[in-house]
Amino acid sequence: MSTDFTLQAKGREDTGKGASRRLRRLAGEIPAIVYGGKKAPAQISLSQKDITKALENEAFYSHIISLDVDGKSEDVIIKDLQRHPAKAYVMHMDFFRVSKTTKLQTRAPLHFINEEECVGVKLGGGLIAHSMTDIEISCLPKDLPEYIEVDMAEIELGATVHLSDIKLPKGVESVALSHGDDHDLPVAAVNKPKAVEEISDEAPETPDAPESESGSDGEEEASEE
Repeated sequence: MSTDFTLQAKGREDTGKGASRRLRRLAGEIPAIVYGGKKAPAQISLSQKDITKALENEAFYSHIISLDVDGKSEDVIIKDLQRHPAKAYVMHMDFFRVSKTTKLQTRAPLHFINEEECVGVKLGGGLIAHSMTDIEISCLPKDLPEYIEVDMAEIELGATVHLSDIKLPKGVESVALSHGDDHDLPVAAVNKPKAVEEISDEAPETPDAPESESGSDGEEEASEE
């Protein structure tokens, strides 16, 4: 995979929560860290505006990024991203250094295709439920996919798609499956629609009243002479 994204960053020495708040509030920048490889972790800062624009492209999350720190460039991927819980801006980012000759582990988004043509939906009236939106993969940087497709066209009503059912691109492995069949987790399913209970409009039948027993107070039968 080619490097399609470039970010400009600056090294920083002032760390801590107070320094991070000032960086975001006064300079419009995001505190971040880059680590991995043979180099020591480095504290950096990036433009909030540049990151906001880059995040509009889904591919940014899974592409190799050329990170230019004070004029020195290195290839990285996004390892973690923290957003403000209420406001639309990023609070902190983690970048991981990658090598062209070393496999990396990261998460790739899942794209579910042919859901409208799904057999279980069209013929069975089922509903598709997603258990995952991304999966952890292992591959060389050149094989890193932008996303992984999950074809739902032939999935029948009541069936479940597992990790082992996904066709991965060449050179890409599932980290979960590498740990054994016990980690073959569900990805999506075509569930049966919930049954709608029919309410009868007819009133329930009234049970027959019990027959009254003859009392002992009636006229006494005449005795025969």
